Amino acid sequence: MSTRIAFLKGHGTENDFVIVPDPDNAIELSPAAVAALCDRRAGIGADGVLHVVRSAAHPEARAMAGEAEWFMDYRNSDGSIAEMCGNGVRVFARYLQHAGHVAEGDLTIATRGGVKSAHIAKDGDVTVGMGGARLPEGDVTVRVGERSWPARNVNMGNPHAVAFVADLAHAGDLYGPPPVSPEGAYPDGVNVEFVVDRGPRHVAMRVHERGSGETRSCGTGACAVAVAAARRDGADPAVTGTPATYTVDVPGGRLVITERPDGQVEMTGPAVIVAEGVIDGEWLENALR
Repeated sequence: MSTRIAFLKGHGTENDFVIVPDPDNAIELSPAAVAALCDRRAGIGADGVLHVVRSAAHPEARAMAGEAEWFMDYRNSDGSIAEMCGNGVRVFARYLQHAGHVAEGDLTIATRGGVKSAHIAKDGDVTVGMGGARLPEGDVTVRVGERSWPARNVNMGNPHAVAFVADLAHAGDLYGPPPVSPEGAYPDGVNVEFVVDRGPRHVAMRVHERGSGETRSCGTGACAVAVAAARRDGADPAVTGTPATYTVDVPGGRLVITERPDGQVEMTGPAVIVAEGVIDGEWLENALR
């Protein structure tokens, strides 16, 4: 292992990430290494790792290299691999700009959830085309303690169960994943969102992200919440012919989500690089023992 590994730290609405630039895919990031880096007491601390690799250099992304030069190899804080991370895409785009790989304007990023389009605005916000939502059929129920709620099953490239509740405190501490039934509904785990109304087309949410616990924000979760709210409110853009835009407050800030009549979902919000430095290779090797 290299004795010094470059890294940056960034966040999108306080969903924070360790960014590891590795254009040639030369750094092996084991699940244990990712977990060590994300440890908030003994490591750098983050909700996940953004491994920055050229698409042509990564076996999972080579087929997308013609559409997107860069691949977001995303890992949850427990070291598990995730298909997508909406806030992560925004921070990934900000890193590419910070490093001089792209400028303001449009770009594409390869992810395990497909190629995502992004736009870096002059005001600093980043808009990401999140693709279309899928709404698998089947009743789902989320439970916390003695309370339970019906949940909307929404897939944004990763699975979500969206429950509308009377009070966000009813979500409990969210240290562990809230039970979802029926068993087997989400064989690979699920992100669970608890949602309350704040005003017309304005909601607030808390989320338990699989593999990370409660986070300050979840971009794909905010998209899933907006889609679920539009269906609940009778504002399905495919039916009305009019885009549906929702403001989604998360503990770490605010995101604006728009679903268009063609089914495409866009997310707009801030993305910030806060620090950069080097990871000591000897520390990382010791942390893995």
